Amino acid sequence: MKAVRYVQAGRSPEVVDLPAPTPGPGQVLLRVAGAGVCHSDLHVIDHALFPGSFTLGHENAGHIAALGEGVTGWKEGDAVAVYGPWGCGRCHHCQTSAENYCEAHASLPAMGGGLGADGGMAEYMIVPSPRLLVPLGKLDPVKAAPLSDAALTPYHAIKAALPWLVPGADVVVVGIGGLGHMAVQLLKALTPARLIACDIDDAKLAHARQLGADHTVNTRDGKRAAEEIRALVGARGADVALDFVGAQPTVDLCARVVGRASRIAVVGLGGGVLHYAANQPPYGCEVSVPYWGSRTELMEVIALAEAGRIHADVESFPLDEAVGVYQRLREGRIHGRAVLVP
Repeated sequence: MKAVRYVQAGRSPEVVDLPAPTPGPGQVLLRVAGAGVCHSDLHVIDHALFPGSFTLGHENAGHIAALGEGVTGWKEGDAVAVYGPWGCGRCHHCQTSAENYCEAHASLPAMGGGLGADGGMAEYMIVPSPRLLVPLGKLDPVKAAPLSDAALTPYHAIKAALPWLVPGADVVVVGIGGLGHMAVQLLKALTPARLIACDIDDAKLAHARQLGADHTVNTRDGKRAAEEIRALVGARGADVALDFVGAQPTVDLCARVVGRASRIAVVGLGGGVLHYAANQPPYGCEVSVPYWGSRTELMEVIALAEAGRIHADVESFPLDEAVGVYQRLREGRIHGRAVLVP
């Protein structure tokens, strides 16, 4: 089978031929229908985060191809999404379905498929436990693949911020890419807050308006953008700022526009640092660094998609084009979410 492999840090991934895997006891073999191409893959490719080579792809959906010995409750052909962060399955957090916060993460050999273990950018992948599968119902697995990260991650951040997102509140969303375009939809589906979408790309801002953003601000000039947002939110300031970039200019922007008793969630991996001083960020501001989401939250995300409340805007590409797709992602030339289709 064809597979997109991480080889070593700083080197482009390679499309290679590998033997198709066979599920062992307790495992499930997935015939991959779609694997999302995530910006965090670039961090994996660029940095020595995991030893050895492995198949990329942590945002996966498809159909069950075979069940390992002892697996019950599923059948061949079932359409499923794969829950991405693989914890130990035994600690307190894992037992509450929050494997994204597994207590044993530092001792595990991998963070998940495509994150140290073989992922879904291949014709088949091994899912180590059926607990990591969520049924897709009538959803198309190709279009649903991004739900497992591009939707789950912002959903997790937004759900924690719901107490702030009351009528009359303002929420700022920075970065309208794979995660950000889902965040806009989730906020419109779940909250009455006024939504201000921010990006340096006018085309992405236009996309945000199509998805329901109330206001858009180009943030290429950070100082001017902060003044524009401040003019919108007034003395109260923004109640919530969701940063899906995480670079220094975007972290600084969020700190400048939130008001007192607010919340900042830094989701992106851009390497920015939030500097603290008295009343900066303002007093009462809570800062969160959320990571992915829980298995039950993935079920909730899929329920929203089945109800037609959210959808991923997908550009699909053949597996053979993976290297070029990653380059397009680096250059900001992906609309919504790229999905590789074996």
